Amino acid sequence: MKKSNVKVFEDPSKLQKWCRARRRAGAKIALVPTMGALHDGHLSLIRLAKRRGADEIVVSVFVNPTQFGPNEDYAKYPREEKADLAKCAAEGATAVFFPTPDNMYLKGHSVYVNEESLSKGLCGARRPGHFRGVCTVVAKLFNIVDPDIAVFGQKDYQQAQVIRRMVRDLNFGVRILVAPIVREPSGLARSSRNAYLSEGEREMALAISRGLKALPCKGGRGELPALRRSLEKAGLKVDYVECVDAETLEPGKLPKKGTCVLVAVYCGKTRLIDNRVV
Repeated sequence: MKKSNVKVFEDPSKLQKWCRARRRAGAKIALVPTMGALHDGHLSLIRLAKRRGADEIVVSVFVNPTQFGPNEDYAKYPREEKADLAKCAAEGATAVFFPTPDNMYLKGHSVYVNEESLSKGLCGARRPGHFRGVCTVVAKLFNIVDPDIAVFGQKDYQQAQVIRRMVRDLNFGVRILVAPIVREPSGLARSSRNAYLSEGEREMALAISRGLKALPCKGGRGELPALRRSLEKAGLKVDYVECVDAETLEPGKLPKKGTCVLVAVYCGKTRLIDNRVV
């Protein structure tokens, strides 16, 4: 793989050594964790890190096996390392980390990180073990990079809240930044899994952002059922439509200020998520 002007690491210990040297030299380090197949949503995280004054921006590109269930799309998840490296270089990232499962999870590994409150509902309830895998890999990345800031996207809203709680409860010395959702011109939230969608499925999927945008969010009890009906009418299979407290993720709320409305659907075989913070 051509390294261009960006430092490329595959060995966690070598990246850790480099980050420690940069920190000793006084550099402010940012981490942008991704699973690759980078799009404008990911690139906006790099831009935010740059705006916040990071001297070194480390982008991790790792399709993390521990956050996928046995019947999910781990094997076919898009992997585009050469294109990802070029995009990182163009946006000003200074290091890209391409670990393998074998050097992130050593033979016989037996330690995991669990968050046991915010991860119970929503995607946590539908994807058992998912957030255990997320917390474990992010904790490992924090220990390897020791960043001053780490940037996540709002599209994965529950994930961002779970990571914030992990940072608080385990005393990680990192500030979590959450960047706004980046959308395609059509309104569809950008996602690496959008690559799975056919032209017809893309049209169906627009019902998600349109429905969230049209939601009155005045606390009416009929608002969420109406949103669900609009999604089903478009041909989507609804996994959940829920409203929760924007910070605690306490369920059963009505859409109004201080809440977040979250949607997960299947568009054909592809699972898509989106949300709106009120």
